[in-house]
Amino acid sequence: MREPHFRQATILGVGLIGASLALALKKHSLSERIVGFGRRLNNLKRAKKRGIIDSFETDPVRAVIGSDLVVLSTPVGLFRELTQKIAPYLKKGSLLIDVGSIKGLVYEIEPLLPEGVDFVGCHPIAGGDRSGIDTSSAELFKGSLLIITKTESTPKGALRRVSSLWRALGSDVKTMSPEEHDRVYALVSHLPHLVAYALVNTISEVDESSIRFAGQGFRDTTRVAGSSPEIWRDIALMNRENLIDFLGVFKSNIERLIDILKDSDATALEKELSRAQALRARLNKR
Repeated sequence: MREPHFRQATILGVGLIGASLALALKKHSLSERIVGFGRRLNNLKRAKKRGIIDSFETDPVRAVIGSDLVVLSTPVGLFRELTQKIAPYLKKGSLLIDVGSIKGLVYEIEPLLPEGVDFVGCHPIAGGDRSGIDTSSAELFKGSLLIITKTESTPKGALRRVSSLWRALGSDVKTMSPEEHDRVYALVSHLPHLVAYALVNTISEVDESSIRFAGQGFRDTTRVAGSSPEIWRDIALMNRENLIDFLGVFKSNIERLIDILKDSDATALEKELSRAQALRARLNKR
């Protein structure tokens, strides 16, 4: 399949993912020019100086004028507002994609677009707890999973173009419905983030000073609690129904552990730990 090529691409939100996508598009010669948009002028100036973007705008409308590819890469809570602002100015024949962690928004964004502009929801399973352009990399998406969320309204041609784009960047592309995506990632991503935040807050409430004695196990377990609170606030609230369900299951597991410990039941405790160990081991076989 022929790799997609864009005369101009606009990145709305030049953070870790947005900056890494800009670098990857440049490296693979998939865009001749890249325009950045963001709320922090200093960050945009730094991105231009580092060659991540070719120019920048602090007005999203000005940023998208003439672009063949527009990427929503801000916190997901801003997606709808941004789309409403830019929709009348999007170039006919252009592609709008997002790189957010919530895909129920797809149904809100699709009706906002003018005829001749296609939207495809995307979620690169890449990055980490550190944000910002300082950790951006053109290789971020190489070998990583990329979820495309398809609806009944997603044009087949746009789906092929976007799939080809991510494969050109080295991603392993999979397709899900928005509903399946949000349920799956509530379980394997959003829930672990909230649990990590809650674990650190537990330390804070019991004895904050004990944090200085934490070893690598604590660092590994709570790494994602170093992620942006703004980003994860939006994600958690937008996927709250799934998260409420799964936090209930998590609560039941915690209560079961409490009962086991109260009973000093070594056999039951080992069974619980072994059950978790077996499933965790499957991660290494992917």
